[in-house]
Amino acid sequence: MPPVRRTRRSALAAAVAAVAALGVQAAPQAVAVPPGVKDVTAVMFEWKFDAVAAACTGQLGPAGYGYVQVSPPQEHIQGAQWWTSYQPVSYKIAGRLGDRAAFKAMVDTCHAAGVKVVADSVINHMAAGDGVGTGGSSYTKYGYPGVYSGSDMDDCRATISNYQDKANVQNCELVQLADLDTGEEYVRGRIAGYLNDLLSLGVDGFRIDAAKHMPAADLANIKSRLTNPGAYWKQEAIFGAGEAVSPSEYLGSGDVQEFRYARDLKRVFQGENLAYLKNFGEAWGYMPGSQAGVFVDNHDTERGGDTLNYKDGSAYTLASVFMLAWPYGSPDVHSGYEWTDRDAGPPNGGAVNACYADGWKCQHAWREISSMVGFRNEARGQGVTGWWDNGGDQIAFGRGSKAYVVINHEGAGLTRTFQTSLAAGDYCDVQSGRAVTVNGSGQFTATVAAGTALALHTGARTCTGAPAVAGASFAVNATTVTGQDIYVTGDLPELGSWNTGSALKLDPAAYPVWKREVTLPAGTAFAYKYLRKDSAGNVTWESGANRTATVPASGKAVLNDTWRG
Repeated sequence: MPPVRRTRRSALAAAVAAVAALGVQAAPQAVAVPPGVKDVTAVMFEWKFDAVAAACTGQLGPAGYGYVQVSPPQEHIQGAQWWTSYQPVSYKIAGRLGDRAAFKAMVDTCHAAGVKVVADSVINHMAAGDGVGTGGSSYTKYGYPGVYSGSDMDDCRATISNYQDKANVQNCELVQLADLDTGEEYVRGRIAGYLNDLLSLGVDGFRIDAAKHMPAADLANIKSRLTNPGAYWKQEAIFGAGEAVSPSEYLGSGDVQEFRYARDLKRVFQGENLAYLKNFGEAWGYMPGSQAGVFVDNHDTERGGDTLNYKDGSAYTLASVFMLAWPYGSPDVHSGYEWTDRDAGPPNGGAVNACYADGWKCQHAWREISSMVGFRNEARGQGVTGWWDNGGDQIAFGRGSKAYVVINHEGAGLTRTFQTSLAAGDYCDVQSGRAVTVNGSGQFTATVAAGTALALHTGARTCTGAPAVAGASFAVNATTVTGQDIYVTGDLPELGSWNTGSALKLDPAAYPVWKREVTLPAGTAFAYKYLRKDSAGNVTWESGANRTATVPASGKAVLNDTWRG
């Protein structure tokens, strides 16, 4: 039979979801947050392990990410769709993203870069259907030779139908996937054995997929069997109003993902006022921030539509800036790929030849997002101070004497004098790379363009130390319709030599501003121009003469343009 989608769980949960909160259990005994001062996780969704290793060295470590989360490494059913990774066949590390050696090399490389590794772990169920897995293992539904047989499955062989019935949610089948009886000694031991194998390879923690579909006591028992019971433990338990299973039940084992956080960010950024975010977090009925895993989007929610995603332009980017500046929860930064077909698997089978190519979005590396990781690390332990808002979609706040951020989600620029608790002196706005001077009263005056942010922190006092690689930073304000993208080309080979087929696609993260940074020879004068291209390949050039610029001896030529109609 064809592979079965696992994301119907999200749809079922969303059908009964609302913003009402459930009660929170007594304070748990587990360590609440990831150890250390760096609590931001880059979730490299469906990236091959060698590409993750390269990102740890080139981007994640230098930016200050504390963790990288990799997609499920175990053997799974064959197929190009992303969700095949979530249908295990065995516990061999033999998925499409790499073998055991590649996985171990990735862990070691990331550790050398100062980045810890979290493995997305699918332990609630096994695959549906019959076939041969990505590692060569034959299987049938309820029969996984050398691993499990039918007696290891829950007795309910029907699909979950009632989220108000705990037994139905935790004993029946999630979208027809063979449900493991995690109350059995043998099953618990096999799951713990798999997680311990990952720990032996250096893994630092686990994201527990579909935790809501396993009793909290079963997960606590499995965790107690780990060779490192203190390993980071982040559980997927989707909140649904009136449902029989509450995410708060799982706080005794570790962190729990707070889905209401992401849903509410979408609602506020798309239809309400950012001013409402002044007390965002526990005051909204969420779980304790010390144990909440938060995100703007993840692989399920970006496709399901209940959160923002990369297609939402500056709203998505600014929501990510807010998440990283705001002191609630431990943030996940989703880094995936473009999609129109929600089932579509990763480009090139997970091989990432370059960011912003072949559909890879690389949100973890967007300047607006990656620069805020250092902001968060610097501001750790500092409360919110000096909140300001205009009653609408312009807000600003400090993090004690360590940091200050301004977010302008309106259609016009914001110019004002801001009051901070920062010490007097020069700072670098890590969003734009421009210098800002704070006076002896803690004030600075700045203009923040529509759909952008400004962020200062004590770890970035100057904007000196331009990158050794020279080039150009393109930014053009250009509106488009569905199916259109903006490109740049010019008279240098790096810009495509005026060939529209080789033009460089710009990124709409701050739509209607499209951006891209390009490495170019230092000191070179060049001509360039922008063009629109639709899904059929039709090209429309902007009007007017060719634009010109010169690459400086070091650093980048910063080009802020407006499309010429």
